[in-house]
Amino acid sequence: MDLCYVVFVAFVLRLHLCVEAFAARDVELVTATVGQLQREQCDLFKGEWIVNPVGPAYTNESCEFIEPARDCITNGRPDTKYLYWKWKPYGCELPLFNAKKFLNSMQNKSWVFIGDSIIRNQLLSLLCLLSKAAEVVRDETFKSSIWHFPSHNFTLGAVWTPFLLKASDEAYNITVHLDILASRWTSQYNDYDYVVISSGHWFFKTAVFFENDTIIGCHHCSRANLPNLPELGSDFLYRKALQLAFRFILSSDHKPLVLFRTWTPDHFEFGRRSSGGVCNRTKPYKEGEFSGDDWDHLMRGVEIEEFEKAVAVGTQNGTRIRLLDTYHLSLLRPDGHPGPYYRFHPDLRTRTYNDCLHWCLPGTLEAWNDIVMEMVLNEGDLMYSS
Repeated sequence: MDLCYVVFVAFVLRLHLCVEAFAARDVELVTATVGQLQREQCDLFKGEWIVNPVGPAYTNESCEFIEPARDCITNGRPDTKYLYWKWKPYGCELPLFNAKKFLNSMQNKSWVFIGDSIIRNQLLSLLCLLSKAAEVVRDETFKSSIWHFPSHNFTLGAVWTPFLLKASDEAYNITVHLDILASRWTSQYNDYDYVVISSGHWFFKTAVFFENDTIIGCHHCSRANLPNLPELGSDFLYRKALQLAFRFILSSDHKPLVLFRTWTPDHFEFGRRSSGGVCNRTKPYKEGEFSGDDWDHLMRGVEIEEFEKAVAVGTQNGTRIRLLDTYHLSLLRPDGHPGPYYRFHPDLRTRTYNDCLHWCLPGTLEAWNDIVMEMVLNEGDLMYSS
């Protein structure tokens, strides 16, 4: 009888353990399914800024890659509340950037950031985040900016090409060829596994435009002392550049993951940069407080139209293009710009220029890179709307 009792107890115990194991497995499956469902339903680009008491992932003292014009704290900016915000998409959590996880997933990979000073602004934010986890070595001999992470054989590159087109290097009276892409980025395109590309604001500059080596018009013709030439609108010029760039990406045999980063709003108030405009707000806008200006809407409309055309073709030929739509979350951050603190301790008693286009580091741009990490590591799982 005792032996039968022992056998019975052992059987019941084993049955209980099996039930627990299956239950635990079911919980794991349900948890995984819920996590997958949340990702699929999550639009990373619709949300709100919430207080982040932890503060920035790095500081002006811990990162050597911050350029002086973006180093707002060193330059004397007195308020620091702009550092304590986190982007929160509606309906899901966006993890903060994890440098070790990112680098481990990018073993033997290479990235390039192509565009203007704002794309470089984002790149330097990413460098600051990654330098917390691994040594960074800059290649001073390369024709473009290159940073290498020897521990992971990982490379970050930057290519300066503000129009994406062949253009002269003058700051004023620039000449641009609307039918020729800048070789400084197309010649390197095949070297990279990931491409982040953006443009836009330079199409507001005074410039003369060519097609087939013939002048077809200019932007701000009167400033260029060419009043008899046709005046070309910034939106027309931006569209031409995007069409040519997307055509190149779509026709290339090389198929990296391309992240097209959208228009960056500025936050000048009471004028523009040259007419006394300022950006002195110290906290984010709430939803509906600010919707951008007419030029924001026009230029963003152009890029969304051209991106959607490119995606339609890309789905047919294996080109991977994703929309890094940072516009709306950036629109809500008037407090994130250097303002007068793009210079070292400016004399605010005198009239001084404000930078209300670029971004303080650290600050808003870490959210851009939080999203980049989520897009790349969960490619295909998430929803991105325009």
